[in-house]
Amino acid sequence: MQLDRFDFDQAYVDRLVAGDPKTEQHFARYFGDLLAIKLRSKLRSPAQAEDARQETFRRVLTTLKQRGGLKAAEHLGAFVNGVCNNVLFELYRSGSRDEPLPDTLEPVDEARPSVESGMIAVQDRARVQRALAALPQKEKDLLRWLFFEERDKDDVCTELKIDRNYLRVMLPRAKARFREQYEQGSD
Repeated sequence: MQLDRFDFDQAYVDRLVAGDPKTEQHFARYFGDLLAIKLRSKLRSPAQAEDARQETFRRVLTTLKQRGGLKAAEHLGAFVNGVCNNVLFELYRSGSRDEPLPDTLEPVDEARPSVESGMIAVQDRARVQRALAALPQKEKDLLRWLFFEERDKDDVCTELKIDRNYLRVMLPRAKARFREQYEQGSD
């Protein structure tokens, strides 16, 4: 989208503050397009982007109507952009706060997994099994005993006929090979 650059002056800002319909229309179209592009890339929904755009316009016009609101009319574009950034930061902050769920919300039955999570779990389990199957038997046993069966490391050392020092070498190697096989399974 190509947008012609517009040079703002004090007369333009004065007409905007006075409520000149042509100037207001130009202002809304010019900055509306720019803000829409910026906000659509930063916010999740078109409704959020539109709300942020309207809030930016409201704050800019309110500031312009105050005495000493904008020091230099030629900086109107940077001012609108800065106000938009502030609106975005406020939205991000308000979205990151934990708010309690309403009492009318039905509790989720956590005993039953969703169909999607069940399918993902089956796929993940199959990838893990394929990755383990590709490992040498000793590494496969080591990982299974330590991470799935949660056996004591001394018992694992006895079973594999190795000492604890060699376990410290063998375990990272086995994990690295497993990770490599697991990631190849995602291709």
